[in-house]
Amino acid sequence: MSLLDFVYYAFFSVVSIQVVIYIVLFGKFSFSKQKKQSAKKIAVSVIVCAKNEAKNLKTFLPSIISQEYPDFEIVLINDASTDNTLKVMEAFKKEYNNIKIVDVKNVEAFWGNKKYALTLGIKASKNDYLLFTDADCKPVSKYWIKDMTAHFSNQRTIVLGYGAYSKIKNSLLNKLVRFETLVTAIQYFSFAKLGIPYMGVGRNLAYAKKEFFDANGFINHIQVRSGDDDLFINQVASKNNTAICYSKHSFTESIPKTTFKDWFKQKRRHISTAKLYKVKHKLLLSIIYTFTLLFWVLALILLPTLFNWRIVIILFFSRIFVQYLVYGFSAKKLDEKDLLRILPFLEFFLVFTQLVIFINNLISKPNHWK
Repeated sequence: MSLLDFVYYAFFSVVSIQVVIYIVLFGKFSFSKQKKQSAKKIAVSVIVCAKNEAKNLKTFLPSIISQEYPDFEIVLINDASTDNTLKVMEAFKKEYNNIKIVDVKNVEAFWGNKKYALTLGIKASKNDYLLFTDADCKPVSKYWIKDMTAHFSNQRTIVLGYGAYSKIKNSLLNKLVRFETLVTAIQYFSFAKLGIPYMGVGRNLAYAKKEFFDANGFINHIQVRSGDDDLFINQVASKNNTAICYSKHSFTESIPKTTFKDWFKQKRRHISTAKLYKVKHKLLLSIIYTFTLLFWVLALILLPTLFNWRIVIILFFSRIFVQYLVYGFSAKKLDEKDLLRILPFLEFFLVFTQLVIFINNLISKPNHWK
């Protein structure tokens, strides 16, 4: 058997396995329908942790204040900001009596650790159900709290939401940022649908306060600067206690990075926590990524050589078609349909960028959150 024969059979195997992954795993979310949930009359604390976010708070906090929900407080955490963040918070507090401020000073043992600030904010909150977002986020509708909390029940104490990034016209980087966010959402929603939830995003995440205290907060990974969202959910989420919410009113929208350098640094921080996931999650995620990488590497070897080119092309486009089908349904659910036009290019660029990030993280540690 020649080397090209080996590559050809490997490519056939990779495509076959990927088709199964797309249909069986990702299809669990893509082909599902969100069941309409009845609104819950539960008191909610919305937690917003901000570090040097004065401008963003002025812009986005009104969209939280104006939520149509009967009983909620807003806990604003000033994480040792050096700008006017605290003054902006205090100005809002004077106008709205459901705002509570937690002013966090730097403590040497927890320097630059968002988890310390969040812990103080959670402890200061008065309600049993917590809804998290970031200072540079805005709910896309006035029914954000209503839709997210509707998924709570006696059994379901964790709700995973979708945190989108705003669209920027004629920006290839913006499409890449949003594509990576879409792929991540497809993964964590699909895993949750299969009963093996592994992460959530702090831009749009809810859980009962009891979950936090039963797990002793972030103590198991307090030394890791990132992971207040994904590592915590990886620790406490289970088949029985986790729900997902992807109704259009439940989305949040954040400001995306506008330079590749800034986005690269952000993703280095995000990816650095994955090594601390449970073994089963790391294994499944590694398999998904490895087969995606192999698909492109083997295709790049086979296509230029024209080795069995008819079958190779059929295999290549069959896999692309299945991906379009599965991602298409997901993109429609999550309002990201414009990304489908250049899907293969976005995936190609993303998979090799992630490889570079993995290598960089092995060489040096990423910086903290601000």
